[in-house]
Amino acid sequence: MPSTRPRIMFDKTGVCNACQYKKENIKIDYEKREEELRKILKKNKVKGSKYDCVVPWSGGKDSSYVAYQLKFKYGVNPLLVTFSPLIPSQVGKHNRKEMIKLGFDHIIVTPNEKISSYLSKRFLIERANPKVAWDAGINSIPIKTAMEKKIKLIFYAEHGESHYGGKILNKNSDKIRDINEIFEHQIGDDPKNWIDNIVAEKDIAPYCLPEKKEFNKNKMQAYYFAYFDSWDVNRNYEFIKKKINFKTHEKNRSPGTFTDYDSLDDHIDSIYYHLQYIKFGFGRCWRDASRHVQLNKLKKDKAIKFINEYDHELDDNDLSKTLDYLKMSRIEFFNIIEKHRNKKIWKKSGNKYKLINEPE
Repeated sequence: MPSTRPRIMFDKTGVCNACQYKKENIKIDYEKREEELRKILKKNKVKGSKYDCVVPWSGGKDSSYVAYQLKFKYGVNPLLVTFSPLIPSQVGKHNRKEMIKLGFDHIIVTPNEKISSYLSKRFLIERANPKVAWDAGINSIPIKTAMEKKIKLIFYAEHGESHYGGKILNKNSDKIRDINEIFEHQIGDDPKNWIDNIVAEKDIAPYCLPEKKEFNKNKMQAYYFAYFDSWDVNRNYEFIKKKINFKTHEKNRSPGTFTDYDSLDDHIDSIYYHLQYIKFGFGRCWRDASRHVQLNKLKKDKAIKFINEYDHELDDNDLSKTLDYLKMSRIEFFNIIEKHRNKKIWKKSGNKYKLINEPE
């Protein structure tokens, strides 16, 4: 990963903290961690409750892998909770339906689309990130659902800051989800700040986390399943496609990358990754390639080839759907993009922009 990834840190030899973390993981006794997980599950069973835990679930490979393991390997009954994608795809809908057929209960929350679209456009203009409010929703809704149903456990997939490079707030960050970290890393804002002449206080309800004292009062624990499991995103995909009829991208390759099985449920995702490319100089392909190199599934020279070929890609179909959703013209969209282009990492060559430091 490049140094422009937000919060990533490198040591004196140029190795990022994600690879340092991966190296340390080789020493872990996962049998002991699995025993620890079983004790946590047993201790937090709530008498009379139908559900043992909540799994924040998109229907993708990773959250589906977590849900499957909890239900069929560890014998608990998870409630799957989804905060609706902004522009749901047919592939995502299909994969969620296939997983539910295995015998899961599922709750999906779809917020007011008028407000959701307005906030997405606002944050595209302000931050070149149309998913700021959505990020708040996917953090808020699973916690609120667990509280309402008196469920004591929530299981997320992996801790991105540890696995892929970022700022680690405490020594247990890769195990226990910290509510402070949600504000600092996931949202970076308080939804109350979004209230204006369009957005009323009632409109931000889906995006607001419970107060910290309320969270503590309920004695909930939110864990990362990857702490107890030798995490591998490619393995997760290979596993889940053997359990259900898991569809991949209809074009056999997702826009902006060489893979076809990740982040399939929302048409706005490929636009989000392109905006990341404009702001930070790396996109979806660089992200995917780095993870594959880290897992020894891809050689560095092949990774660079993929990055140069796909990282800049902007899918016209996804862009059209996104512009319809945001009620925005193409000219307006591309003008916004240029305002957010990071001139410290881009240089103009003729009529085109090039990265100052190409991947090597």
